[in-house]
Parts: sequence; structure tokens; C-alpha cells
Amino acid sequence: MREVLKDLVEAVAAGRTVGLGTVVRTFRSAPRPAGASMMVDAEGLAVGSVSGGCVEGALYELASEVALSGRPVLQRYGISDDAAFEVGLTCGGIIDVFVEAVSQATFPELAQVAADLDADRPVAVVTVIEHPNPAWLGRHLVVHPDGFAGSLGSDRADQAVSDDVMGLLAAGRNTTLMYGPDGERRGDGMRVFVASFAPQPRMLVFGAIDFAAAVARQGSFLGYRVTVCDARAVFATRARFPVADEVVVEWPHRYLQAQIDAGLVDPRTVICVLTHDPKFDVPLLEVALRHEVAYVGAMGSRKTHDDRMERLREAGLTQPELSHLSSPIGLDLGSRTPEETAVSIAAEIIALRWGGQGRRLSDLLRDTLSDTASDQHVRIHHVPLADAAHEDESDGSPL
Repeated sequence: MREVLKDLVEAVAAGRTVGLGTVVRTFRSAPRPAGASMMVDAEGLAVGSVSGGCVEGALYELASEVALSGRPVLQRYGISDDAAFEVGLTCGGIIDVFVEAVSQATFPELAQVAADLDADRPVAVVTVIEHPNPAWLGRHLVVHPDGFAGSLGSDRADQAVSDDVMGLLAAGRNTTLMYGPDGERRGDGMRVFVASFAPQPRMLVFGAIDFAAAVARQGSFLGYRVTVCDARAVFATRARFPVADEVVVEWPHRYLQAQIDAGLVDPRTVICVLTHDPKFDVPLLEVALRHEVAYVGAMGSRKTHDDRMERLREAGLTQPELSHLSSPIGLDLGSRTPEETAVSIAAEIIALRWGGQGRRLSDLLRDTLSDTASDQHVRIHHVPLADAAHEDESDGSPL
């Protein structure tokens, strides 16, 4: 929703009803993650994308119809031999899109959601996408760290879902959850989609060197809030790191520990240690590897790596803790320049986040050609999400 929020809020504030399609579940090589949205307003304006162009034409028509009828629809789009180049996903993926009518009446909490996002406050929007009672479809619950607003249909459902969503919100994760019709934890019948809007994930870059400037640019491009930290004031300057959101002069391990103590480092945070100097990186890695973060990478040669690992073992780090360290940092791309090295680091972060293998896609395609025939049988159809339980699924979580 974030990508269409400005236009969505303006249209709803003007009293218009718009059709909003949101990807709620993805399978195989879906082109956009869960949470990607497209809106169509009463004037025919389309904003956003759910597939990068493959099914937008069909969704435009459906969203226009839903805006007029007010009846939500859960629609599946996939590939088929006869329709792939008409409204199918030619990439071979499958997406489930929930299409709803959004207006001041159907989503009175929308303006507050927009205000929370503008103020960088965490908020999650829960939408009922499946229910045996059609009256529940499209209802919203807006969840904050300290409570919730709106209702899915009953107090029991609101309490159960809001409790579960708190954990998803902390991680900034989008997913679907299944409950009984009245929010029973053991049962099925009601499925909700959770879109979590947490503050930007952080990238902490330690070591104010030329490689750090390139990594900071990559981090900013990927949507991270980037901090560059170094104990040497002559190097850690705003002039050298204009893209960074902040530049800090402090001993790295002290800064990181202070950020952890303040609750400003979470499981989405990525840490890039580029100092390759034992007096900086060993105390820093002692702190980093004992805290739950998304990624810890450290720069250095094989000799530097071996020496660093020995020092960390002497400092008392266990093998499970050391296994979280990516060292030497980055993927093997044959990088030479700081910019190329930054791309290899960004590639490793992305691969670990989504479970990628770092291989050439053309090689993967050749390895899976024998499975092509079985992938062609999925056709575009409108089915309950429960019917897809056997599919390979990606939850589409954001950065």
C-alpha cells in the first residue's frame, strides 16, 4: 500500500471510492512481493503495480468493477499456455490479489495510517481476505505497538489477531494468517493479510573508507537508513559520506552497544564491518554477533579472516555465534573497485534475505528445464487460498 498511499489518501479524502488490488500471497517466481498494490480511482487513473505489467490490464478492469459494486474479490493470476501473453504471468509465477473498494466508509482509519507512516511510526493494516460470512470480507484492523483501531468483526477476532500481528510488526513482515471464523487459533475459515509498515531498516557501516562510501550508496538505494561510524573524526565526515543518513564519530563497539541498549537495532538491521583492523573490528564483532540482526559481514583477506576468527574465539564467542558472520564479506563477483565490491556486498545481503543462491539465472534455468512441463498446467482462476497449500510459496516480506 505504501507505494500508492499518497494518491489513495487524496482520492478517499475527496470523497471518492477507489478499487485497490493488493498482492496477498505469491508462489514461485512472482514478479512483485506480497504487499505490492495498484489502485484505480473513479476517474480511471491507475497508480502502482502488482506484477510489473503482466496482469495490470486485467486488474484495472476488475478493480474498476469492485469500486462500483463494493464487493471484494480474491483473484489468482498465473501462467497458462493460451493466456500467458494476455493476462497471465509470463515469468511462471502465481499471485493472489485481493481487490477491495476503499472509501471513507470502508476504511475510516486510512488517514491515521498515512499520518503514522509520515511520522515514521510503526503500524500494521490487517485485512480479512477470506471468511465464510461475506460481511467480514474487506474489514480492517489497524495495529500499533500499543493497541489497535477498527474491527474485523468480533472482539475475540480482534484480540487474537492483534496479539499475533505485534510480532510481525516488530519485524516489518507481510504475510497471511489463518484463524477460525471468530478468531479461533485452532481452526480455519478466516484468512487475513497483514501489511506491516515499520520504520526503515538500518544499515550500519563501520569504517570510514572509500569502500564505505560505495556501500552507503548501495544501502540507500536498497531502502536502508544508513549510518557510517568511525572513531577517526578526520575520516568520518559528512563531506565524505553525503548519501549517509548520519555520520558518527565514536568507537564502533561503543556506538553499536549504545544503539542496541536504546532498542534501535532490530532483526532487520544489517551490519557491514569494513575496518579490517583488529582493534576496531574484534570488539565490534563481539557485540554484533551476540545480537539478533539480519546480516553481519566483515571485510578482510583470508589471513585477516583467520586471525579475526581466532581472536573472536579467544573472546568467548561460540561456533553458532561465529556462523552468523559473513567473512570475507560479499559474493564472489570478481569485484575490483569499491563500487563493484559494494554491489557484491549488496548482492549477498539480498541473497541471504530471500534465500537466493547467488548463481546465474541462466544456469538455474538450464538445471530446471526438465520441470518446465509441470509448471505450465497452472491457469488463471479464482480459488480460495486454502486450495494452494501444496504450492511452493514465498511470503514476500519487505526490507
